[in-house]
Amino acid sequence: MSGDSKNFVEAIQGLRGVAALSVLIVHLQDMPLLAGFLPPIWPWLEATVNMGGHGVELFFMISGFLIPASLMRHRGVGKFFLDRALRILPVFVILHLILFTAGPLVGYKFFKGIDLATYLELFFVNLAFLPDALGLPIGQQNAWTLSYEWAFYILFALVFTMVVQRRNWLLAAPFLLLGVAGIAYRPIAAFFLVGLLFSLIDLRVRIGGWPGLLAGIVCGAAMYVSIEYVHPLVGLLPGALLFGMVLAPDSGVAVALSGKFLQLLGKISYSLYLVHPFALFPLQMLGVKLAARGGNLWLLWAAFAGLGLVASLIAGAVSYELIEVRLRRLLDPALRGLFFGVRREARYVA
Repeated sequence: MSGDSKNFVEAIQGLRGVAALSVLIVHLQDMPLLAGFLPPIWPWLEATVNMGGHGVELFFMISGFLIPASLMRHRGVGKFFLDRALRILPVFVILHLILFTAGPLVGYKFFKGIDLATYLELFFVNLAFLPDALGLPIGQQNAWTLSYEWAFYILFALVFTMVVQRRNWLLAAPFLLLGVAGIAYRPIAAFFLVGLLFSLIDLRVRIGGWPGLLAGIVCGAAMYVSIEYVHPLVGLLPGALLFGMVLAPDSGVAVALSGKFLQLLGKISYSLYLVHPFALFPLQMLGVKLAARGGNLWLLWAAFAGLGLVASLIAGAVSYELIEVRLRRLLDPALRGLFFGVRREARYVA
């Protein structure tokens, strides 16, 4: 999900933006629906918007592509995991603390009817990215995908250590089998393999201009539809074709993804992805109250979607600047010195 300037690909940055925006659009519909102020809409429209949640598979492909290069660059798992922690944990932990501090005070439904022991259990299980594995409720609405990310980091780092450093495929075999079992249990994890494939082979799909852009849109739509209505593994083929076009600098898709707006979205995509449910929550509560007073549902939904989009983008940009950039700039040299005895200028690339 991050890399140095040598490995920076504008189209991948733009694809991050598309992935985050895709998930955000789902919640602009889903949160009013759950709160009871979504007006009656066409079933096909509701189903189409709901497929936007598969933007997470785009994130998985990106991680699969970038993580091997990141691990090779660090030449060791210790510094690799420190960079991963500095990338992921600050935003997640701050939002986690906000959720478990303010959530009970504002009546967030996640905390209704639980005792102190359950509260503490949920606090620590969610902090360790384990609620899905243990069958417990997930606090942060979108943080479930981070469990997949960490599992991929750990598994790939173990295989890397056995194959690249120890040059022993036999030692790597149990971890490879564990990966296969993980995919069998959660097939969407297979999308990490799409990115991994393109990181290992120099394969690109070059279709330029408008035909290339149209081909990319068709492949993206086919990927989403396959995951939703057929099987995630069927979506691997259109997903791979899309990703191959993204990596070809002169393809129509890559050119479109390199636009300024998607570059901005891509830069703040991680913060935007995690923080937007927090930005939307007050608007959701306001919508519930106005609907109870007889407010027009179409106007309420339009206001929620419009204000929610703006609020989410602002919250994502603020989180990116204050946490991902400034806080990381403070933490990076201190932690690097603590763990590795090295103090250097903090480095960060979105």
